[in-house]
Amino acid sequence: MVENTYTDREKSWLCFNARVLQEAADENVPLLDRLRFIGIFSNNLDEFFRVRFAAIRRLSLSGITGEKLLGGVTAENLLKEITTIVIKQQAESLNILNKIEKALESENIFRINEKQMTKAQEEFVNDFFIQRVSPALVTIILNDLAEFPTLKDSLGYLAVKLVMKPKTKPSILNLVKPRPEVRYAVIEIPKTINRFVVLPSDNDKQYIIMVDDVIRNNLNNIFNIFDYESIQAHMIKITRDAQLEIDSDLTKSMLEKIATSVKDRRIGEPVRFVYDDQIAKDTLNFFLSKMHIDATDSIIPGGRYHNRRDYMDFPNLGRFDLLYQQNPPLPVKGLSLEGSILEKISEKDYLVNAPYQSFSYIIKFLREAALDPKVTTIKITLYRLAKNSQVISSLINAAKNGKKVTVQIELQARFDEASNISYSEQMQTEGIELIFGIKGLKVHSKICLIERMENGVLKKYGLISTGNFNESTAKIYTDVTLFTAHQQILKDVSKVFDFFDVNYRLHRYKHLIVSPHYTRTRFYRLIDREMMYAKLGNPSFIKLKMNSLSDIKTINKLYEASRAGVKIQLQIRGICSLIPGVKGMSENIEAISIVDNYLEHSRVYIFANGGNPEAFISSADFMTRNLDGRVEVSCPIYDPDVKKELIDSFDVGWKGNVKARLHSGKLDNKYRVRGDNPVFRAQLETYNYYKNKV
Repeated sequence: MVENTYTDREKSWLCFNARVLQEAADENVPLLDRLRFIGIFSNNLDEFFRVRFAAIRRLSLSGITGEKLLGGVTAENLLKEITTIVIKQQAESLNILNKIEKALESENIFRINEKQMTKAQEEFVNDFFIQRVSPALVTIILNDLAEFPTLKDSLGYLAVKLVMKPKTKPSILNLVKPRPEVRYAVIEIPKTINRFVVLPSDNDKQYIIMVDDVIRNNLNNIFNIFDYESIQAHMIKITRDAQLEIDSDLTKSMLEKIATSVKDRRIGEPVRFVYDDQIAKDTLNFFLSKMHIDATDSIIPGGRYHNRRDYMDFPNLGRFDLLYQQNPPLPVKGLSLEGSILEKISEKDYLVNAPYQSFSYIIKFLREAALDPKVTTIKITLYRLAKNSQVISSLINAAKNGKKVTVQIELQARFDEASNISYSEQMQTEGIELIFGIKGLKVHSKICLIERMENGVLKKYGLISTGNFNESTAKIYTDVTLFTAHQQILKDVSKVFDFFDVNYRLHRYKHLIVSPHYTRTRFYRLIDREMMYAKLGNPSFIKLKMNSLSDIKTINKLYEASRAGVKIQLQIRGICSLIPGVKGMSENIEAISIVDNYLEHSRVYIFANGGNPEAFISSADFMTRNLDGRVEVSCPIYDPDVKKELIDSFDVGWKGNVKARLHSGKLDNKYRVRGDNPVFRAQLETYNYYKNKV
């Protein structure tokens, strides 16, 4: 192999988040959507530190060098490199935010602080503080506490320094001014109140103040019992290790174990501390010391405001001209939301590509099954669910109608554990049978099976998807879902549910490709077949669309295929540890990432097969965890219309030349060169493709 064979996955992920930041910086993106991308960038970074940075930190503290695992760099050095990259990105994000706010001012939208208010605005803010903010505040005086309070990693705080008035005046005999007493406090910025407070408009001008500044404006109101001569408040934010420690107590249920572990997460080790760089040095040192934060953690200076993920909820102010135009979800040709959806599926397969097409078809499928007297059983896997989930409502409705409902719900879906526990308890109360997964394996597959008695014979109907059964994320995540009554495929789906029940038995699947037992070997055989066709001079190509590609063995297999002459096109939204376009290693591989209004989330795998293409949809990325450590399902597409649709949509995405960046070993996020080609925005053209179909 040549030098620089792989890109470190952590750096590649940070490179992906830099692409999100590019969207915030892009002046062609509507202003309020640019703010949303600032929020997404910040939220992504929070999760990165809670999970990936925390994992490397644990490795560093364990004393293991990690050279094998981390591509030749020690865990300790990788932490330093990551911190350097993040500090640079944070500074860039702040600079971009300042430019956006300047541009908003030209649209008569102003974000002001507590020192810029008019008298009328101050009266409004003071009343807002008394009525809304003050009742929600948690304020803690820190000096005399025996134990420092646990600060939550999901919140922002104001670190407060009060310099008290001297109790005695210097005497003639002692002209040295007594050293003033200093008190420290912390104020939790309420999460129950929108961070952005809309002030009364002034003619055609609109004003917004942040809750942080509403609190700053009322510091005297909060601390009026103290006799102080000066007061300062600067924002701080902490990120904690989000790893779950699962109790091994056999007397506890899985629900109890996960619930306890989620509660313990709030006291996880700190891994990042972000602070306002204008904070007094003694205040900063006080908090670092009391929170036991040292050089092994990432200590990052920043601006006046943190928790910028809140910009995802920046109020639209009625200015829809400053947002992307929302295209309504399209109908699926031949599939109606009014008639029987099961009747249509019994005739042929259909594909729903959300958000271009309506997620309502999935809800309709479940609601019809819940009411149909001929339906006997419903089985489904659930990973992440919407708040007030219509999917859960449909399943409960089915149970109330006497259907046997079985739900495999993943209690360890990261950051959705509490929500899934709540839904589990709700479903148990309604008599739904729950399966809580398999020891050592997360269940990440997205499958649903319905059994219906027709003329004395049990007929199967099903859904196989690349994304979660979640009506909220379906509005912004691109995912494809196959609706099918193909009995042999669904027989395999039934075997997956049998595996959940009896997981010591290894099942054989004739159609589905299932992790952790078969995905790696089966896809390797498909790649080997393309190499064989390339050597014979027959049509050969591989087209892969996924979120992340980081499994080293699979990357080596793709390098081997490239050297054999197989043309490979990769659409990888996030992590890409493969380095394309290197002579002697990957010159036949091209790789792009599309970051746009929607989050690219679908997994589609297409192989030329000597001129008779095969296509698959999957829940799995090509990451080691998906191939070897999770239950994932990849499904072949047999219906010629659906197969053509999948290949067409991949090719539409591949033509993108506006939002497409090139993956490279330099991690420089260069845009694809358009040249003389007309503007081709892949997501918009995908919508137009489906619009033309109907």
